[in-house]
Amino acid sequence: MKKFQLKSLQVKLAAGGTIPVEMHKIKIVQKVTLLPVAERLATMRAAGFNTFLLPSKNVFLDMLTDSGTNAMSDQQLSAMMVADDAYAGSESFARLERAIATVLGQKLVLPVHQGRAAEHIISQVFVKKGCIIPMNYHFTTTRAHIELAGGAVAELYYPEALNTKSTNPFKGNIDLDRVEALIKEHGVERVPYIRMEASTNLIGGQPFSMENLRGVRRLADKYGILVVIDGSLVGENAFFIKQREAGYADRSMQSILTEIASLSDIFYVSARKSGSSRGGFITTNNRDLFIKMRDLVPLFEGFLTYGGMSTKEIEAIGVGLLEMMDEDVSGSGPTLVDFLVNTADSVGLPVITPPGALGCHVNAGMFLPHLPQTVYPAGALAAAFFIAAGVRSMERGTISMDRDLQGNELYADMELMRLAVPRRAYTASQMLFVTDRLKWLYDHRDLVGGLRFVEEPPVLRFFLGRLEAIGDWPERLVEACRRDFGEM
Repeated sequence: MKKFQLKSLQVKLAAGGTIPVEMHKIKIVQKVTLLPVAERLATMRAAGFNTFLLPSKNVFLDMLTDSGTNAMSDQQLSAMMVADDAYAGSESFARLERAIATVLGQKLVLPVHQGRAAEHIISQVFVKKGCIIPMNYHFTTTRAHIELAGGAVAELYYPEALNTKSTNPFKGNIDLDRVEALIKEHGVERVPYIRMEASTNLIGGQPFSMENLRGVRRLADKYGILVVIDGSLVGENAFFIKQREAGYADRSMQSILTEIASLSDIFYVSARKSGSSRGGFITTNNRDLFIKMRDLVPLFEGFLTYGGMSTKEIEAIGVGLLEMMDEDVSGSGPTLVDFLVNTADSVGLPVITPPGALGCHVNAGMFLPHLPQTVYPAGALAAAFFIAAGVRSMERGTISMDRDLQGNELYADMELMRLAVPRRAYTASQMLFVTDRLKWLYDHRDLVGGLRFVEEPPVLRFFLGRLEAIGDWPERLVEACRRDFGEM
C-alpha cells in the first residue's frame, strides 16, 4: 500500500525536504516560559504526575489537548463583538443555525455547552440497560455516558487500526461484517444506533472513508438502526477524504462535509475542536428525533437558543464552521501534525502512522518496552517528557481506562502519549524542538520508571487521579538533563 502524503500546504526546500507553510499570520502572541529542569520536576510531583493537574503558567508548550485551545481567527473575534445576548430567540443562535445549514445541511439544532453534554443527552434518550453501541472506537466521555445509562460499547475496528506503523489511509473505518454479526447476535432491539467518530481520537486521530460511512448507512437502513456521528474532528476527516480518497480530490470541502452529515441521523459536535471556539451542538433533519432530545436541553444545558454557552461563543462557532469550508483552515492542523509525525518518524521515534488529525501519538509501549502496563507506561512517558522538555502531553493508555465493576484493571489496547497540536497555535520550529527533546528522551529511555496511583477516582480517573513515581527515576532523569542541557 502506498504511503499517503499531503498534496498541498507544504513547500519543497531547495536543500531538500519539505516544511509546512502556515496560511495565516500571527497578530496576537502569548509569552511562554521554559522552567529550569529541577522546577519542572517539582511542578510534576506537586501535580501527582498527572499532566492534567499542571498549572498552565509552568508549561512551555501545552500539547495536552486541542479542545478549546485552538487559535481563533480575526473574523471569529469580530463576530463576538456583535453578539445578541438575549436569553431567548437570540439572533446569534439564528446565525449559528444558518451556518450549520450551509456547512452540514442540517436544519434542526440543539445547543449544548460542549461535546460531552451532547453525549449525555443522546445517551439518556437512546441508550437503555442492556444496549450495545457498535462504533469505530470509543472516546472516554462517550463510553462513560453510555455505561452510566446502562449500555456497553463494542469497538468493531479492522485489525489494521491497531497497527502502529501503517500506510492505511483510513484506519478509522468500522468493520461492517463485524457490525452486522453483532446485530444478528444481540438483536436489533438492543442496538439503537451505530456511532462513528470523525476522526478516532484514541487510536491516533485516524479518519474513516466516505465509502465506509456509506456502508454504515446501508447497514443501518437494512436493520432500521440510527447512525450517530461524533463530528468533533469532522473538518479534519473531510480534509483527509479530499486528500486520500479516490474521487474527492476536486470536490469542495463544503460538499464533503455536507455529504458526511447527510449519512447520519444525528450529528453532534464539540465546538472546542470543530469551530475553534467553546460549546457544541446536536443537529438532525429528523424532527421526531429532535423532539425526543429537545426537552433535555432546558433541563441540563439552558434554553434552546443558548444551551449553556455565551452568545459570544455561539457567534464564534458559526464563523468557525463557515471557515471550515476553507481547505487552508481545515488542513492547518493535519499539516503541522503531518510535519511533526514524519519528522519524529524519520529519526526512529515510535509514532503512530500515517499521521492523523489532532496530534502526534507516541507508542509508549514501544518507547518504554521495559515497563509493563501495570505501571502505566503512557503516563510515565508523559511525566518524563514534561520533566525533559517542559511540554505537556496527555496519557492515552491504561490510565485513560477505568476499572471494571469488580475493581480489576482494564488494560488499553494501545499505550499512547498524545502530543496534541492545537490549530494555528504553534509553529514548525516548536515542533522541531519537540522532536529533538523526544529523541533525547528516547535515547535515555532506560532512565524512565513506572507510576502507581495514590488517589484514584472511580470514573474518568485520568482527569483528577494522582500518582507517584516508583523509585527515584525522576531525580536521575533530572541529572541527565542537567548534564546535556544545563538547567534548561
